[in-house]
Amino acid sequence: MKRLLLGSSLVMIAGFIAVFAAILYKINSNKSDLSDAPFAATIAVGADADILQVSTGEGMLLVLVREGSKTALLRLDPVTGKELGRTDFVAR
Repeated sequence: MKRLLLGSSLVMIAGFIAVFAAILYKINSNKSDLSDAPFAATIAVGADADILQVSTGEGMLLVLVREGSKTALLRLDPVTGKELGRTDFVAR
């Protein structure tokens, strides 16, 4: 009985080690290097626009801008700089 308990405990510990190793591998291998990715040299925004935040995601460049008293989210093609979509935030 003691050997059976020891054997099953060792199998369970090995399983936990394998699961944690897989999790750590996925976390560390999912880093994408954007330094070689092509980005547009210039992107046109409004003359009075203030850039609040920029991020990349799903092949798009997301730019949060404030134009006067309005705030908008611009979805841009990172290679060409062309505007793919715009979401204006309005108060209700």
